[in-house]
Amino acid sequence: MPLPLAQAEQILQQASNGMFDIEECDINGVPTKVWKSAPENLRTILESTRQFFDRDYLVYHDERYTYQAHYQKVTQLAHLLKSKYGIEKGDRVALAMRNLPEWPMIFWATVISGAIIVPLNAWWKGEELTYGLQDSGAKLLFADQERLAELIDHQQELTALKHMVAVRQTQEMPIHAERWEDLFSETDPEQHLPNIPIPPDTPCTLFYTSGTTGHPKGALGTHRNICNNLLSGVFVRYRTEIRYGRKPEPAKEQLAQLISVPLFHATGCHAILCGSTFAGSKLVFMHKWDPEVAMELIEKEKITSFGGVPSMVWQVLESARFPYHDLSSLQTIGYGGAPSAPELQKRVQSAFPQIKASNGYGLTETSALATSNNADDYIAKPNSVGTPPPVTFVKIMNAEENELPPGEIGEVWIFGPQVVTGYWKKPDATSISFTNGWLHSGDLGYKDEEGFLYIVDRAKDMLIRGGENIYCVEVENALYDHPDIMDAAVVGIPDHILGEEVGAMVQVRENSTVTEDELKAHVEQHLAHFKVPKKITLDFVPLPRNANGKIMKNKVKELMGLI
Repeated sequence: MPLPLAQAEQILQQASNGMFDIEECDINGVPTKVWKSAPENLRTILESTRQFFDRDYLVYHDERYTYQAHYQKVTQLAHLLKSKYGIEKGDRVALAMRNLPEWPMIFWATVISGAIIVPLNAWWKGEELTYGLQDSGAKLLFADQERLAELIDHQQELTALKHMVAVRQTQEMPIHAERWEDLFSETDPEQHLPNIPIPPDTPCTLFYTSGTTGHPKGALGTHRNICNNLLSGVFVRYRTEIRYGRKPEPAKEQLAQLISVPLFHATGCHAILCGSTFAGSKLVFMHKWDPEVAMELIEKEKITSFGGVPSMVWQVLESARFPYHDLSSLQTIGYGGAPSAPELQKRVQSAFPQIKASNGYGLTETSALATSNNADDYIAKPNSVGTPPPVTFVKIMNAEENELPPGEIGEVWIFGPQVVTGYWKKPDATSISFTNGWLHSGDLGYKDEEGFLYIVDRAKDMLIRGGENIYCVEVENALYDHPDIMDAAVVGIPDHILGEEVGAMVQVRENSTVTEDELKAHVEQHLAHFKVPKKITLDFVPLPRNANGKIMKNKVKELMGLI
């Protein structure tokens, strides 16, 4: 029998020589438990990488950057942000590109300068990118060629944006942007990072999450949010080891992480990028997700950890090439960001007997990690998303905002040092979603007697496709924008790999000749490709609504043949 959670936590804290001591501090007027030894800020983490200077840090195709080369590039760029672009503490610097080695360089240079990084979704179209730039008030944008191309027709709208830098531009475009390669002079190995005071609660990230009104909301995160969550990630892994009678052992050799999820999400940025940097790991990039390429890289680079959303793990396991690759270097496989079937845990255990998989639960608003279900606990409770670290608290609330006992389903509320301060320039949305530091997740779940959390549904009208949140109203609004559409309802189509695909049913105007393909193309003009419905059912009759006028989505699913 495993040790009770509280006992395992007590043993770990007593044996950690202060590493996992907890203290209470005031965050925005709310007493909050925090890790006493957590890094003060992200600059502290970057400075700690000096001990790894001779190690590989970033690998992309044939390109390799050591920790030292990365540190020197970040140092140069941090000075340029102020001297060349006038970036001051609190200013926003936007970043719109696929996963490239320049991404971490821009991220670290921005946050150690006291500025706020704004990672924009690289799948967004021009309209969506423009909204993020306008809403954030970013002064400077770093973007790759594809994202710059999306902005060509929106240049007149970008009134706050003063400068653009093109990363890996291979052809001329009718948009004024400096080239990344032209920014850097010869490296000065003696140059030091800018000396800017950065208290723990200084804002540093602005990640956009889909909005219920059709516009994304910017979740404003702090240095404390990320730094505390990094220590929480270490704690929950060690706690599981102790629960099952094992002694936690730090890695004896450099670990290697395959970055298979976008860095513009909290999981990719906070958990993988910052977590791996904190540990001195090697980060191996992919041009885009491909299970065949992933296996080649795992074998070639001796990857010790990979994962992402459950669909990625499924695709590797079900690949016809799976038996032909040596994947024995893998030590951990972790996934989250979307529902995962218990069957996946069994498949991982069967394919990788040496590995104990893990899953977890979190949101942009919780800076990635909120709960974790690791190794033996995941085997014992594969339907659960685990438990929080001792600085984080989860409670289940009913509609009257009363806490429910174990076993009863309600909305999941989360409190801890990783919960963001609120939504950028949206006080009404912040007041709705946050109460005295508690985040109302919008997810429905329950806890068992041991405190393990189970997610059963979403209170918000939202789909999760391969880890990407898609609010139904956003797609419905794009459909309504078509002149032939009178009514629209978006629902989820179950998908074995992605969890859900987007489906829609629409009422078209009398005598309309619009087709399903035309409507899909119309949506894709306005929204990212992953939000385009896979299936659209067209009809001339009104959609089913209840007495209050609300569309009955279960009935819509029935009419579409989904249930």
